[in-house]
Amino acid sequence: MATDESKSEPALGSRAPQFIQARRMLHLSWQVGVFVVGLAVVVAGVIMLPLPGPGWLVIFGGMAIWATEFVWAQLVLRWTKRKVTEATQKALDPKVRRRNIILTSIGLVIIAVLAGVYLWKFGIEMPWNIKE
Repeated sequence: MATDESKSEPALGSRAPQFIQARRMLHLSWQVGVFVVGLAVVVAGVIMLPLPGPGWLVIFGGMAIWATEFVWAQLVLRWTKRKVTEATQKALDPKVRRRNIILTSIGLVIIAVLAGVYLWKFGIEMPWNIKE
């Protein structure tokens, strides 16, 4: 089974052009450049998490940039892809989907009841304007 995985996934290691890999200082500066660019993209993604923007998508984009050069990032991306695939398969399971729909429906009913009680008791009034 390990041979099947190695055939479907590319080999680990640097994807820098051969002439860059052949020169140690050039390859080191290439790696520093890839790291800095990847870091900038990841930091931008982290900033986008609380702000409007596709934060997680940008973070994974930065990880993909790092994965062009660093084995640790390639392993993290492989693990992430495997976990996302497993979660997708689990979410598509009919029993799990049915459970999620039932739980969501129950939650919406509870929220509707609470909103109805609030409106019945206070009317359309902001909470900070209520005087008892």
